[in-house]
Amino acid sequence: MHADAGYIGASKRVPNKRLVWSIATKRGVIKAMGPGRYKRALETLERLKSQVRAWVEHPFRVIKRQFGYVKVRYKGLAKNTAQVITLFALSNLWMARRRLIATAPPGA
Repeated sequence: MHADAGYIGASKRVPNKRLVWSIATKRGVIKAMGPGRYKRALETLERLKSQVRAWVEHPFRVIKRQFGYVKVRYKGLAKNTAQVITLFALSNLWMARRRLIATAPPGA
């Protein structure tokens, strides 16, 4: 489970013991450390954690900003599920649009 620094302590509150938590360290903790090898290693680890979170959160940003899906309106579980699945499929196309256009045959 990847989470930002706001979720510190979540591993203690969630009863599922099989989850592997990867929670970001608060920035103040890293800034308070003295310079050295441990601080550089911790900054590298935090950068890797944030890269994973950004990779996962990008489709949600596309759905919210490009397609305007900010508020969920209750239409029934089946309709909401179908709409979200369709929006994620469209977000995949949106994110791959440059590669798709580059591979299109000329004049198409």
